[in-house]
Amino acid sequence: MQVTPLTWAVTIAVTTAFFVYEFFAHVRKPHEPSIGESARWSAFYIGLALLFGVGIGAVSGWRYGGEYFAGYLTEKALSIDNLFVFLLVMSAFAVPKIYQQKVLLIGIVIALVMRGGFIAIGAALIENLSWIFYIFGALLLLPAYRQAFLSHETDPANSRFMRFVRRHLAVTDEYHGDRLTVMKNGKRFVTPMLLTIVAIGFVDLIFAVDSIPAIDGLTNEAYIVYTANAFALMGLRQLFFLIGGLLERLVYLAQG
Repeated sequence: MQVTPLTWAVTIAVTTAFFVYEFFAHVRKPHEPSIGESARWSAFYIGLALLFGVGIGAVSGWRYGGEYFAGYLTEKALSIDNLFVFLLVMSAFAVPKIYQQKVLLIGIVIALVMRGGFIAIGAALIENLSWIFYIFGALLLLPAYRQAFLSHETDPANSRFMRFVRRHLAVTDEYHGDRLTVMKNGKRFVTPMLLTIVAIGFVDLIFAVDSIPAIDGLTNEAYIVYTANAFALMGLRQLFFLIGGLLERLVYLAQG
């Protein structure tokens, strides 16, 4: 698959433009999205991702189109895992619902940046060192063990990492709107909003470790890996509120 530098530049620019639009159109004014709004935007982004896959198949051949769709479905499934972890983090930090959009958008952007870095590193490593997949597999054993046997000890707000952050930063006890820092008595304090974003960024790093090897097992094309990840993350904010709204109405959805 031949991808020119111009195609890469346009793709990254369009991806950035979507997130900038998300901020100014939906996130800048704090509010809690309704189920209807979340459902419409989720459908829009999923439709856009499917349309892009058809475009890849039509332009570059359906072998690559098939790899894109397989990668997109895999990354979308893994991204939904992110949503439930985001929900745990924001519940632990008691983030007010009207400010959760900002936390989610920043968390999603951090996830995309981290995955972009892993894509570049992973593509170079896999091309030159095919056995690197065994290392990726070994890296997943530790979080898998912790998830299976130590989940009762995991509190996102009081993890070892967050205790380290609190020791080195002056933190307020209360939220100050959606501000990340605040001045009190001439001293700069960080708010729980910033701590929540730091916690979500740390979670994103862990999820990127399993996300990239998963799709690299399906395709060797870095462009497909990037676009599948980008489209999987687009609309994740709306999907979060859609799932949250459904959880309140469909009481057995969590078990499903």
